[in-house]
Amino acid sequence: MTSQNTGQKPFNIAICGGGIAGLALAIGLIRQNVPFRLYESAHAFAEVGAGVSFGPNSLRAMSLISPDIRKGYEKRATTNAFLEKKGTWFDFYAGMDCAIGKAGEKICEVKAVGRNGEEVGQSSIHRAHFLDELVALVPNEMVSFGKRVVKVEEVNDGVRLRFQDGSEASASAAVGCDGVKSNLRRIVLDEETAAAHPSFTGKYAYRGLIPIEKAAALLGDELARNSVMWVGNHGHVLTFPIEKGECMNVVAFQTKRDGKWEDERWVLPLEKRDMVSDFEEWGQGVKKILNLIEKPDVWGLFDYPAARTYYKGRTCLSGDAAHASTPHQGAGAGMALEDVYILSNLLGTVQKSSEIENAFRAFDAVRRPRTQKLVTTSRECGEVYELEGKGIGNNKDALLENLSTRYKWIWEENLEDDLANAMNMLGEKSD
Repeated sequence: MTSQNTGQKPFNIAICGGGIAGLALAIGLIRQNVPFRLYESAHAFAEVGAGVSFGPNSLRAMSLISPDIRKGYEKRATTNAFLEKKGTWFDFYAGMDCAIGKAGEKICEVKAVGRNGEEVGQSSIHRAHFLDELVALVPNEMVSFGKRVVKVEEVNDGVRLRFQDGSEASASAAVGCDGVKSNLRRIVLDEETAAAHPSFTGKYAYRGLIPIEKAAALLGDELARNSVMWVGNHGHVLTFPIEKGECMNVVAFQTKRDGKWEDERWVLPLEKRDMVSDFEEWGQGVKKILNLIEKPDVWGLFDYPAARTYYKGRTCLSGDAAHASTPHQGAGAGMALEDVYILSNLLGTVQKSSEIENAFRAFDAVRRPRTQKLVTTSRECGEVYELEGKGIGNNKDALLENLSTRYKWIWEENLEDDLANAMNMLGEKSD
């Protein structure tokens, strides 16, 4: 891509982290004529994991940040194969004989519907493919690789960044998009604060990909080519198609009974038999799926405790660095895109560097309550799927009622109103 446009703002932003949040912010700042440099700790852009889903709110945020993001996403995204399932987020099945039904029994269907009634259904993409589309929209000359930020200092009218390799850089402000192991979060919240560090949620997940033809041969087309959630006691398994229907993405969740994750690594290799043993009490549908995974790995699920703030001076947090959550509501990456929509527009409104902190303050006021609600409710959602939900447990009627309503606050958000509220706060502080 060519260099940024002329008529730029008289300040610049250091974006720290080149995942979905950092790249999307770069694209948003390009559209707002805000100069930036993106610092990525690795030596090339790369995403960890396989499939990632986006709800109606997330797709709307893509379009609002830049229609080019939405266009790139749609080019690579996958939806349910059956026409009658295009609006379905997940079909829920009993994964084992339990209080809500016999193994293999369908429990309910949940549709993903936006605020204007549009049925989005299950919309997903391979993380690496989405990253490729975002990278194509960011000028190469605005990116520096091998730059892990270890310190940010406030200096006259800006910040000085110090990197792990000993080099330094200056900017008018810094935005931490450095994920669930964020260094910038520890800078904003202070190293000794518990909320500066991720917390193990008591859950872990096996992940893998299965060629769709193999899955269809064992499960049938409907279960293999459309999104399915298998629920049961203290675990759940979800599957959905990715890569234009060529693969089935599988994530199988379990509860760690002692509540501890003691390995410093969060992703561990394992023997397939260990995964199969974890689900020995489950039904044949789930067992068939797990037996098809050739090279599974296991992920500890961590999130961030509630933060008292998302900014300090000229340093702000966005995406997982601000509000890393468990994946149970399929909304973490989408919340990062909502962040970008609000923050890029606020910075695009700022006229001079001395107003940047006001923009961060408005961003924090609008985004922190919503995103921290996501962290809390996503943990709760995992418990609901595993028949552990407070006040719900294995009561089928209570479960169905919860599933029919719990996602509406995520999917039906009026992002334009959120931006208007943030702009009003910025205007009040700038007067």
